[in-house]
Amino acid sequence: MLFRRLFASILLFTFTAQAQTPDHQPMMNKVWEAFDQLMYKVTTEDDGTTVYTPHFPKVLKDLDHTTVTLPGYMVPFELGRDHHMFMLSVLPVMQCMFCGQNGIPPLVQVTMKSGKARFSNNPFKIRGKVYLNTNLEKGAEIQILDAEVVEQD
Repeated sequence: MLFRRLFASILLFTFTAQAQTPDHQPMMNKVWEAFDQLMYKVTTEDDGTTVYTPHFPKVLKDLDHTTVTLPGYMVPFELGRDHHMFMLSVLPVMQCMFCGQNGIPPLVQVTMKSGKARFSNNPFKIRGKVYLNTNLEKGAEIQILDAEVVEQD
């Protein structure tokens, strides 16, 4: 009897958890696939500190300083409706960033050219210049600078 209750509880929890996962539109395109190629060189300093240095394969280097249009979901750094700087993801902010298949989905840091983008749970498209950043004290590894919203619901 206890086994049946436990099994029923697990089954109910599984269906409830699946029902609460937000739906999203697939955002992957050739640009996102290139961004997903980001790798890290792992080294150890003399004091034992592990250092992760971004390594940009040719497909990424070819995009550096080019203008791209990128669909995605806003992941704000701060609370509020309007944002000058934020992360853009292939997954909505309400969906677990680490639950997808094949590892962590790519994220890019977006800085608007002027003004701000309004937060929405819906995807939108931005256009801006790709900047590959090796100094992690100055933001994310892959950035979109001088961005403009080109399509938003």
